[in-house]
Parts: sequence; structure tokens; C-alpha cells
Amino acid sequence: MSRITFSLLALLAAAGCSARDATDPMSSAIVPSFSEPSPEPFPRSGALHVTKECTQYTRLAGGFCTITSSNLKEIEIGTRVIYAVASGPTVLDSDVILDPPGPGNSVAFGHVVLDLASGQGVVTISGGTGKFTWLRASVGVSRIDRALRTWSWDGTYSFDPRD
Repeated sequence: MSRITFSLLALLAAAGCSARDATDPMSSAIVPSFSEPSPEPFPRSGALHVTKECTQYTRLAGGFCTITSSNLKEIEIGTRVIYAVASGPTVLDSDVILDPPGPGNSVAFGHVVLDLASGQGVVTISGGTGKFTWLRASVGVSRIDRALRTWSWDGTYSFDPRD
């Protein structure tokens, strides 16, 4: 029994020794490595480019247009831009909700003012729920094609909880 105990102690001692002085710095091979924490996704900002078609827009409260392209993954193709109030004869001045397709609790809140005669206007988006919580955007609206009822949004966006 003592022979087994002595052998185990000798193995442990040999494994713990590296034949180096105990005061030598540790080898970098055995120093634990800590990586930098991954950067926060905030703030994130950039250019926003969206197109939408409005063939189903009735100009009544609850009417909507549909996003057909977007460079921002949160504003998915198929997102509905729903207008809270009816359009006037020459101006659309309405709160809007961006409602992406599929299940979930993500909607964005904004406002549009659009001169229907010139086909020019502005949209501002100021937050929402889910993936839109920190979204802020300011975009110019312009008509692409009157017959096809297509429009573009071009401007800037940010996701910044400090806003």
C-alpha cells in the first residue's frame, strides 16, 4: 500500500514540476486568455433606402402600402406601412405603423407628411416595440412611378438607446 501511495505522490510531483524555477514567469501557453467583450450593437446607424408599392392603398384610415425592398434587415420585404388617418385631397399627414410580416410583437411608429401633387414628403420613425424599440429614422419620400404607385424612402436611421 505504501509503495502505491509513494508512486502516486511521485507522479503528482513530477507532473507539477516543469524543471523551471518557481519564480520564473508563467509561460504564455498556460496563461488564460480573455477576449475582449463583444461590442454592443448600439449605436448603429447608416443610410436607409426603402421602396414600397401602394396598389392596395385606399387613402382611407387603415389603408396600407407594402415594402418591396429595404437595405435594413429589420424592415423586411412585405412590411405594411399602415396609415392612421385618411388622406386629404392634396396632402397625406398621418401617423403610420410599420408592421412586418409573420408573428411577433415588433411594430415601428412614425409620421408622414406627403404633398400628393409633387410626390414629395418626409417620414420620421421614432421607436416601436420588439426589434424596433430603438429605431429612429428620418427619410425623404419621393414618387418613383405614378402609374405603378411606387415610392422611395431615402434618408438615415439609427438604433441608439441614448436617444
